[in-house]
Amino acid sequence: MLERGWGRILFIASDAAVSVPKDMVHYSASKTALLAVARGFAKATAGSSVTVNSVIVGPSESEGLRTFAAGLVGDELPWGEAQAAFMREHRPLSLIQRVIRPQEVANMIVYLSSDLASATTGGAIRVDGGYVDAITP
Repeated sequence: MLERGWGRILFIASDAAVSVPKDMVHYSASKTALLAVARGFAKATAGSSVTVNSVIVGPSESEGLRTFAAGLVGDELPWGEAQAAFMREHRPLSLIQRVIRPQEVANMIVYLSSDLASATTGGAIRVDGGYVDAITP
């Protein structure tokens, strides 16, 4: 990328990197390290047209979240009710009060991958539904 003079590097992190849930400490440690790696790579590409960013993803719909949520709120509930109960009981800080749709994450990735994001580098960009209770990551 440096030789070509252009590139985009994106790391997919998690809200758990900056807001550590008590039931996910091990996962949080790995995602926090990912933010540091991305920031270091951004410094290594300074002055180039290569950008490096992390996307901090909040609770988002996936098979993994479905399984995790079912283990916490019960697997007898339909997904709509289960995700609502999970968010209400286990992720109450979410400002959107629902899980994030994959397309919502993809929209940010498309932007960060484009020429439009040429001045966005070294960042930890949140697509967390307002879950992280902080002004900055």
